[in-house]
Amino acid sequence: MKIQLGIIGLGAMGTEMLEVAYRHPEFEVVAAADPDPAAVERIRAQYPDISLGPVPSVLVEDERLDAIYIASPPDTHASYAIPAMRAGKAVLSEKPLGVRLTDGVEMVRVAAETGAVNALNFTLSDRAAAVEVGRAVRDGEAGDVIGVDMRFTFPTWPRIFQRDARWVAGREQGGLLREVGSHYLFLTDRLLGPLTPLSTRISYGAASETSAVGIFTAGGTPITVTGRVAAAPETYEWTLYGTKRSYRITDWSRLDISDGSPWEAVTLSGKSGTEHTRLSSFADAIRGQHSTLADFAAGLRVQQAVEHVHHASS
Repeated sequence: MKIQLGIIGLGAMGTEMLEVAYRHPEFEVVAAADPDPAAVERIRAQYPDISLGPVPSVLVEDERLDAIYIASPPDTHASYAIPAMRAGKAVLSEKPLGVRLTDGVEMVRVAAETGAVNALNFTLSDRAAAVEVGRAVRDGEAGDVIGVDMRFTFPTWPRIFQRDARWVAGREQGGLLREVGSHYLFLTDRLLGPLTPLSTRISYGAASETSAVGIFTAGGTPITVTGRVAAAPETYEWTLYGTKRSYRITDWSRLDISDGSPWEAVTLSGKSGTEHTRLSSFADAIRGQHSTLADFAAGLRVQQAVEHVHHASS
């Protein structure tokens, strides 16, 4: 039997996930909601068989639904995820887990209390490049890990595809650390363990951050994060340095390896990791099988790292 899915939020990510879930063999998209009438009508024109409305909270209590996917702004995640879990529904949420740490803590507590399936849509949970680095670290091919560097640069913020989501540009919920850095902080946490902040600094423009620097440690391994909005090409770079080999992921999916020689591109096999594969992993979790997705507890650790940068410099 297909998993009956409801979708909260019909912006860029909600629409993309709806399109993927609609074609996914494990799911049936039953209902979706967004307070923006234009978003609702846009989806209604494309998917007339889906129940649509302007009140997302209605989906939380909808007895037809087995699971909820949340793609609304971060400060609303807890208000939908917590009652959904208490109603016996599985929950897949966009990252970040939240912006208020009290929300994140409560989401983790309720997940443990109810036993509800809970997951976050971190892109690097199953991207082939990230999976390969994880395998190499576990198998000892990297040697001792002596550091991780993350570097992000954006000529404009928000990025073009997010221009309609006004909260992405704002200091309260948006910014490059929450939207981009959290994916790479999650990967670092997954491979090396929880991140402890040592030194952080952030600068704000008219809205969200224009530059952010963080120095963390994970099990004694130094971790650095640098993000900027500047007149430079858009850059996504995560590098793990080992005593035997080092690994660099750029633009989410490209993997280069070095043993001290110039970086060499790696041809990756298997699934590349997409919204489809992460929905499949969500279905696995719902059916009691192994899932590669991060749970809310992992999301809280990432949230704590990100929000420390914001609040330590407030």
